[in-house]
Amino acid sequence: MIMKTNEVLQKDVQDAIKWEPLLSAAEIGVIAKNGMITLTGTVDTYAEKSEAEEAAKKVTGVKAVVEEIQVKPYNSGKKSDSEIATEVLNALNWSWEIPNDRVQVKVEDGWVTLSGKLNWNYQKEAAKKLATNLVDVKWVTNNINIQSDTSAKVEKEDIEQAFKRNWSLDNKDIFIHVSDNKVTLTGTVHSWFQKDEASRVAWKAPGIKAVDNELNIDYQEII
Repeated sequence: MIMKTNEVLQKDVQDAIKWEPLLSAAEIGVIAKNGMITLTGTVDTYAEKSEAEEAAKKVTGVKAVVEEIQVKPYNSGKKSDSEIATEVLNALNWSWEIPNDRVQVKVEDGWVTLSGKLNWNYQKEAAKKLATNLVDVKWVTNNINIQSDTSAKVEKEDIEQAFKRNWSLDNKDIFIHVSDNKVTLTGTVHSWFQKDEASRVAWKAPGIKAVDNELNIDYQEII
């Protein structure tokens, strides 16, 4: 059993990026070294930047992604920070997933920072996605805190059962530690997809406020 060579992994990531319709025409460079992928180049939107990172993470054999892609909007300078902030706030207010007036928005030179308190992590992720998809946004920092409105105690056994129901997480070497409303995941999985999926499933536990994902990725393949 050996790891993918750097050349094979580089080609796989390049193909994965080109396979995404949003990125088919993007000029994105890929450097592979011992499972670490570095992405370079320039794109028009932050959505493309995020999509490239997600595409790379899903390739088997990728253990880490260093993202150095620059966002240079094709109509750069057309929208002011105030206009971008207004668009972000409108998108948040129109979303059925996010309660009104719970998220604050700051924009500086196209860099959007989200803050505030929400009850669920899926709401936090939805808020970031809305901002990410807007034109002229160069970067999104998601500082929203999760403050559950339930006093339920997070049950380790419930998370274990949820993992067992998930085909990609069942029988994996994942260890769950619960302290108050925080969950820490340790152990080993075999892909970045499994690591992300473990966080996503754990975040659904009632009463949860934080997930610390310390899972290691150990993937080997015959070449």
